[in-house]
Amino acid sequence: MGTKVREKTTSTKEEQNQIREKYYNEAMRYMDNAKKYLELAKKDGKFYEDQKYVKTACGTAYSGLLVALEGYSIITGHQTKAKKKERRSIDYYREMFAGNNQSLLKELNSAYNILHLFGYYDGELKVSIIKDGFDLAYSIIKRIKPME
Repeated sequence: MGTKVREKTTSTKEEQNQIREKYYNEAMRYMDNAKKYLELAKKDGKFYEDQKYVKTACGTAYSGLLVALEGYSIITGHQTKAKKKERRSIDYYREMFAGNNQSLLKELNSAYNILHLFGYYDGELKVSIIKDGFDLAYSIIKRIKPME
């Protein structure tokens, strides 16, 4: 009881860093694009003005988060082979982190709720809520940042 499951790792540190670089750069590209969409949404006090751009920004940020999670799953050796066009559900990642990385699981759940459900589907316009979602996405993406 109370034993922590160790995360598996892939090959050499050099190979891991190449994977980190590839997935980190792609995830950050998504986040840069998402920030541009938020700028187009324009702020009016505590709220954004244009729901269309907020939804697009949140969907793009969530996609960047998924890219980072895919990289993380490869680095830690948790990735399972998916069929070419098979989508990974949020439950796939929740299950992956449930037993061994509670802090990442909490961040993932909150980022999913804010970016995917509230932002993308519901069109949430409150600036502080969307900012929290972006901050969580950046926190998760930072976990795969290449080592210098």
